[in-house]
Amino acid sequence: MLTDEMKSELHAATEAMKNGGVVIYPTATIWGIGCDATNQTAVDKISSIKNRLPGKSYVLLVDEDYRLEQYVEQVPEICWDLIDASSEPLTIVYPKGKNLAKNVCAEDGSVAIRITKDPFCKQLIQRLKHPIVSTSANISGQPSPTSFAEISEELIETVDYVVNLPSYKMGGKASSILKVGLNGEIQIIRK
Repeated sequence: MLTDEMKSELHAATEAMKNGGVVIYPTATIWGIGCDATNQTAVDKISSIKNRLPGKSYVLLVDEDYRLEQYVEQVPEICWDLIDASSEPLTIVYPKGKNLAKNVCAEDGSVAIRITKDPFCKQLIQRLKHPIVSTSANISGQPSPTSFAEISEELIETVDYVVNLPSYKMGGKASSILKVGLNGEIQIIRK
C-alpha cells in the first residue's frame, strides 16, 4: 500500500526521469541511483557521476516478467524457471538486449535485468513506462548504501532528484546475479 508521501515522491521521481534526470531512490535491496534505461544521455550522466569505467554495463529493473520480451532479443527458457523459483532478488544477465540505451548493455550486447517486487520501484517503472537503471548510490568502488544516511553528500548534490523516504525498509543485500546463455548454460556472477 502506497502512502500519500510515497505517491508524491513517485510523481516527482517519475517527472525527473521523464525529463532525462538522474534520481537517487530506494530499491528492494539498497539505495540506488537510476534513470530511464532507454535514455543514453541520462545513462552517460550516471557513469560520470559514479566515475564509472567506460563499457561497464548496468543492472536494469522491470516491473513484470512479461516485459523481458520487450528488452531481451531471446529469453532462454530456463530463465522463466529461475524467476519463478527465486524467493530473493535475482538479476539475470541475458544474451542480447534490445530497445535500450546502448550504454546500459555490456560490450557483448548482454543485458542484466531484475524483475522488482518492491512496491515503490514497481510503481516508478509503471509510471515511467520504461525500465530503470539500478546501480548502487555511491561512487564506484565505495560501499553500497543500505540506509539513506550512508549516501554521500557529494553524490546527493550531483543528481536531479533524491527520493525523500529516508526510512524506507530494504533488504540491505545486493541481488544475486546469474548469466544465462542461449543454450541454458548458467554462470554465477554474484551469490
